[in-house]
Amino acid sequence: MRKILINIGEKSKQAFAQPIDTYKKNKVLSDYLKMIRKNKHLILKENKKDVDRAIKIELRDNLINRLILNEKKILGIINSIQKIIKLKDPVHNVIERWKRPNGLVFSKISIPIGVIGVIYESRPNVTSDVASLCFKSGNPVILKGGTEAFYSNKILSNLFRKALKINKVNQNFVQFIDIKNRKVVDFLLTKMTNFIDVIIPRGGRNLVKKVQNISKIPTIGHLEGVCHSYVDKDADPKIATKVIVNAKLRNTAICGATETILLNERIIKKFGAHILKLLEEKGCQIIGDNKIRKIYVGKIKKASIKDWSKEYLSATVSVKSVKNLQEAISHINKYGTMHTDCIITKNKKTAKKFLMEVKSSIAMHNTSTQFADGGEFGFGGEVGISTNVLPPRGPVGLGQLISYKYQVTSNGKIRK
Repeated sequence: MRKILINIGEKSKQAFAQPIDTYKKNKVLSDYLKMIRKNKHLILKENKKDVDRAIKIELRDNLINRLILNEKKILGIINSIQKIIKLKDPVHNVIERWKRPNGLVFSKISIPIGVIGVIYESRPNVTSDVASLCFKSGNPVILKGGTEAFYSNKILSNLFRKALKINKVNQNFVQFIDIKNRKVVDFLLTKMTNFIDVIIPRGGRNLVKKVQNISKIPTIGHLEGVCHSYVDKDADPKIATKVIVNAKLRNTAICGATETILLNERIIKKFGAHILKLLEEKGCQIIGDNKIRKIYVGKIKKASIKDWSKEYLSATVSVKSVKNLQEAISHINKYGTMHTDCIITKNKKTAKKFLMEVKSSIAMHNTSTQFADGGEFGFGGEVGISTNVLPPRGPVGLGQLISYKYQVTSNGKIRK
């Protein structure tokens, strides 16, 4: 195992040493897209192997749903690649340029990060999305998918490598680790510092926590998505209702789903209780504080302190009453995970204060938190969402998979 992984690392570094122009990048991606279309039935056949095994070992239903590929999901993969092709190449661009009085000219130039290792679970589309985004941004990628999607991931990565080969580009820009040994992840995180520049974990809490705890390589990602939607005293009832319902229930399993609703105490009776009733009617379990429980007449469980930190990833939501904007901001900054948080209000001054003071990597106004997605941001997809304080933050798409360097020129200047 050790020799195989070291060899993969060395090949990635060799690939990184071979710059590729934008035309060639887009040609590879276009050919990859054609191969996915041409081999759709083979992809579905390989995916069925994974699904059949998942059912046999009684994998959780939500994981099986993420694992399944069908016509619609393959179309989604194709659409994502098409968007990436159309996006501007993010590397070797001048970010800033300025001239100093002494005659020195400074240029800040975008460059690839280097070799990126991605450890992920369940979703086979991650293979195509991540490979396409990393390749277009000039970063070789080492893919370590979960065993539950082994055959699906392998066929999608093999097709990418074929697209690289026919365009005479080093195939090792994309490498898939086809070793099922669980020790592979430990080795990647602790013994591959000479080969991998950044690790991106995509998966459940246990995976991300493990990566963050033991990795000797810098990581990009987030542990949990405890997202909030705060309904202000000046909120429009119609906007608040449709945004809250969508933010919680459109897709309960994504990290951008609202997990805690904060209701200004002045609107609970007016229309806050109506929003909760609508959520309950749609199958959502309500967990509320004492003030909410006194006013809301529907079915509701008593909230504990622990509920304010929970990421349910299901049709369950915590609801808390707050006296004012400042209490809402304080609650979010204390219990949130700096993922995505929203305020619903007609008051622009209030909204501005919220957007400036919450620590979230994504702060929203009158908008469903479910828009926390690189595709929705126009990034052509994402390799994940980062809640790190240091950049990149928020959805990490094509334009975030870069670093930069300074170029300094002059006409023979020397420092005195």
